[in-house]
Amino acid sequence: MSRDEVLIIRNLTMTFGGLKALDNINLEVRKGEIVGLIGPNGAGKTTIFNCITGVYKPVDGDIFLHPPVGKARRLNGMAVHKIARLGVARTFQNIRLFSHMTVLENVMVGRHSRGQSGVIGAILRDRKTKEEEEAIVRQSYAILEKVGLNAMVNELAKNLPYGDQRRLEIARALATDPFLLLLDEPAAGMNPMETMGLANLIRGLRDEGNLTILLIEHDMRLVMNLCDRIYVLDYGEKIAEGTPEEVRTNPQVIRAYLGEECYA
Repeated sequence: MSRDEVLIIRNLTMTFGGLKALDNINLEVRKGEIVGLIGPNGAGKTTIFNCITGVYKPVDGDIFLHPPVGKARRLNGMAVHKIARLGVARTFQNIRLFSHMTVLENVMVGRHSRGQSGVIGAILRDRKTKEEEEAIVRQSYAILEKVGLNAMVNELAKNLPYGDQRRLEIARALATDPFLLLLDEPAAGMNPMETMGLANLIRGLRDEGNLTILLIEHDMRLVMNLCDRIYVLDYGEKIAEGTPEEVRTNPQVIRAYLGEECYA
């Protein structure tokens, strides 16, 4: 595994009872890329995310992660929180915010995962704990500035417009200090203006935040204009991979998913 490859998946297979959700999937994501994962509903896209993040343990195959510091790590069977500590964060297809907490508090929850004080410090409220808490507030606010939500720090998450809730979920993921960010349908439910703003945000995170991004998305205009490379799944199998232009013109992809036309 070279330093350019931050994620390598080899022969990944996942079954649920008699259903083979993933069948010998191979893919890789290189440092600084925005990689798309597309395909019809039920193709296995979110199952791949769940295998990467430790929600599912694959029945076969390997998942290797190369953090910025240290050696490559095999993720199979590793606990969810340990994978997050290595620098992998994700958002979900269905928004999972703490709706009755403020925008700032939602991000602070993610930031606390990097804290050092622990339970004893939280109880005693010593100087070190207080300083750490103040730092978490500052860092969380800076993340909200990055995603354009700093004016809404005291608003309850449930009161945000839908597009801003999506941004807040990304902000909470960023609070864990990831180097690999997995976005599960980040543009779902967004209008065209919101989607355009999201695309600019994702590019900015990659360019300015030293992030590598793997995203699942059904908005083909967004995928084709944003991604460096794309993998296409159908019924748990990888049917194509390549640049947006290569995928857009692939006859098998057109038949299985894109239809006769795809957005330029």
